[in-house]
Amino acid sequence: MSLLKTLQLTALPEKYQSLAQEEMENRVWDIKKEMGAKLFLPCHHYQREEVYQFADAAGDSLQLAQISAKNRNAKYIVFCGVHFMAETADILTSAEQTVILPDMRAGCSMADMADIHQTERAWDMLQSLFGDTMLPLTYVNSTAAIKAFVGRNGGATVTSSNAKKMVKWAFTQKKRVFFLPDQHLGRNTAFDLGVELTDMAVWDPIRNELIYEGALENVKVILWKGHCSVHEHFTIKNIEFVRAKYPDMQIIVHPECAHEVVALS
Repeated sequence: MSLLKTLQLTALPEKYQSLAQEEMENRVWDIKKEMGAKLFLPCHHYQREEVYQFADAAGDSLQLAQISAKNRNAKYIVFCGVHFMAETADILTSAEQTVILPDMRAGCSMADMADIHQTERAWDMLQSLFGDTMLPLTYVNSTAAIKAFVGRNGGATVTSSNAKKMVKWAFTQKKRVFFLPDQHLGRNTAFDLGVELTDMAVWDPIRNELIYEGALENVKVILWKGHCSVHEHFTIKNIEFVRAKYPDMQIIVHPECAHEVVALS
């Protein structure tokens, strides 16, 4: 695995700040032409058009990492996305390739809600409560360190599309599932598989405590207290408004939304 790198600049040099947009764009096109196949620019489809126009490939985060891994000609992969996406590409590409994240401040609020130190501390405390009965699963929207931790402990990384399959598999391995960092994806997936909400606990990494009312032996899923700050903006009121104004409209939501929103969709 190559070393994920960034240009450690506190600010863009003045000479670039004063360039006209057309000149900046021309410079990028010139660099792409000069480097040819040695340079590969995967671009997440959330990006603005001013960046998106230079993309050699576009898609979602895992898809772009997989595309990057198949590209054996590129020496430099400039990943236009957030930190965990570039890390994933770095994991999958060869040691001869360098993955560059242009700005280390490009973070994911969900991934930032769980670091490796919090995770290791939580694991030790939860094992003191439940013993060797848990299997950890982490959403792909997490740091490379947490992905490695999960692997060391027999677990796996999941995506939103295969989460149900992976949680089902996890229950064939252990009695309980420890799911991080998105509590909503974990809750919605487990519920779809027949786990009652009353059998799910929440681990608060800030207060270092398990949030649960009831007997601990009933706990089947431990959810990390994390979420996507964007998906939490979708509320029951949004659903009720659409139902009232457009009664024939179908409402489709992502499983990162809160359970009550998913249930009404």
